[in-house]
Amino acid sequence: MDETENRPGGSERKEFGDEVKRKESRKLKARREKNRQVWFGLGMFGLVGWSVTIPTLVLTAIGAWVDSKSEGRISWTLTLLMVGVALGCINAWFWIKRETENKG
Repeated sequence: MDETENRPGGSERKEFGDEVKRKESRKLKARREKNRQVWFGLGMFGLVGWSVTIPTLVLTAIGAWVDSKSEGRISWTLTLLMVGVALGCINAWFWIKRETENKG
């Protein structure tokens, strides 16, 4: 046991000191990895963009093909465009969640 833990309020001081050490090391790490954070942000921006764009374009193309082959009251191009955007956003959300869990 540490000498400070025997004093009144000693364990709170130790916890406070540990918290200060954690915050200090996190700040120093952030300063060292400043350039990495910029590249990480740009990479994440591209990842999110493509994860939304690809499903949207693929499903829109399928919808346009279905519309060209059938006569109907429903516009499959618009319907599948909306489905593609929704799937792309869900896809992007999973990618962001995964990347932030790996980083932190």
